[in-house]
Amino acid sequence: MDASAPGQWCWAGQATAALRQMKRLTDAALAGEGTLDSAGQGKLAAARHQFRSAVLIGQKQTAARAGPLMAKHHALARRLRQREDDYLRFTTDAQVPFDNNGSEREIRMGKLRIKVSGCMRSIAGAQNFCAIRTYLATAAKHGTGMLDALTQAATGTPWIPAAA
Repeated sequence: MDASAPGQWCWAGQATAALRQMKRLTDAALAGEGTLDSAGQGKLAAARHQFRSAVLIGQKQTAARAGPLMAKHHALARRLRQREDDYLRFTTDAQVPFDNNGSEREIRMGKLRIKVSGCMRSIAGAQNFCAIRTYLATAAKHGTGMLDALTQAATGTPWIPAAA
């Protein structure tokens, strides 16, 4: 049975809708007092249940693994079920972001450099590259421009973030 055929129910759509609902609820809580009230907790529990149900149905629908695409869908459903707490950690820990876009942005330049040149020339060069990129990314997150941070570092007075 092809779960993506017209007229077929799609478990991934339900899982996605549940994730979006959980994100809306947690975003609203963060914008408010930082915690969900009892009604919000009930809505969050319902969305978690909807997510879990969709994943279980998806795992059952794709169990036949009839073809490479269905095998990939089955692997996704299995991974979502086995690592549910990891995927939904953003609902219980306010410090965990909903997505990993920030992390992907941080490693983009390193991966681009490897793509262009084929590799990092040495371990020391890779470590230096990563140290500089980390320094600049941290400075940017604290509102210090890249050129200012590099100038300060070159003059012997590197920018250091204020203690929290």
